[in-house]
Amino acid sequence: MPIPLPFTAPLLSALGGIPAQGEPLDSSPRSRVWRVRAGDGRPAIVKQITDDGDTGADADARFAREVAGLRLAGRGSVAPALLATDPAERVMLLEYVDDLGRTDDWMPGYAAALARLHALTGPADAGALPAWPGPTATDAESFLALARALDVPVPPAVPDELAGLLERLDPTGHHALLHGDPCPGNDLRTPDGVRFVDFEGAALGNGLVELAYFRIGFPTCWCALSVTAAPLTEVEAVYRSTWRDLTGRDVPGDLADACAGWLIQGDALVERARRGTADQFARLPAEDFEWGYVSARERLVHRLGVVADLARDHDQLHALGRLASALAARLLENWPALRPLPAPEERPWY
Repeated sequence: MPIPLPFTAPLLSALGGIPAQGEPLDSSPRSRVWRVRAGDGRPAIVKQITDDGDTGADADARFAREVAGLRLAGRGSVAPALLATDPAERVMLLEYVDDLGRTDDWMPGYAAALARLHALTGPADAGALPAWPGPTATDAESFLALARALDVPVPPAVPDELAGLLERLDPTGHHALLHGDPCPGNDLRTPDGVRFVDFEGAALGNGLVELAYFRIGFPTCWCALSVTAAPLTEVEAVYRSTWRDLTGRDVPGDLADACAGWLIQGDALVERARRGTADQFARLPAEDFEWGYVSARERLVHRLGVVADLARDHDQLHALGRLASALAARLLENWPALRPLPAPEERPWY
């Protein structure tokens, strides 16, 4: 049975009356999205945040986070404009952005837009959004427990390296506007550059944790991808040069740290709705589980290889790199049918 459009007074006022038509669009189970067309022919997007098993407070928090993220993103042309909101119904009215569609060379524009997004905020915006929720000591211990469960020796220096990693990844003092889920499908190509949608996970932190998506395989995305060689060098250079042009300084932090942070987060192996529900690393020795068209073990092998390469000559992550290499070898030994992640040209288009 079709779900009625949530046309509340604030939205109707912004639209200038009841829209002539509405079309439901694909969305996550935690929201509903429609494309509407007002009587004057003007298109817009209606999005409603739903409970979907959450408490009302959780859904309210997701709504507030997305609205805050969109308002901050409204300082630049990197997201649809927020036209109206109704917090009581968790509904927002957004500018309709026409996507130009498929292109084989999508990553440089994506990287430039990501840098522009991150550069929109600074210390004056502290508190406007939650801080980026990075890995925790519990994540680190779960990662080490996985190595032990697979009979991979843990070098003695690794626990101290992980403790230092967590300290370096503390978002305190970093105020870049993070999208929270900058995945293929959440990026729209326009004549003026990429615009991002779906800011439910927006946060403030270090932009390197999202620049790391290219290397680490898009860790919060169902369509995990492997970017290597010249394309990887190009997109990281585009991001860094765009950031430098906008801020007058180099990107702070260490990309190897950002990638290692994603590696040790078991929740980055499952979709958003399942995060925080179980120790995902503890599941891996006995079962593999798919998210999209890639399995958890395949995602993990890719991430292990990335960190092994980055940490080989890294003074603060050298032992972790050796562990990552050994753990990747053990996974491939136990499950030799594991596939590499797809290449960027295989990304889905919506």
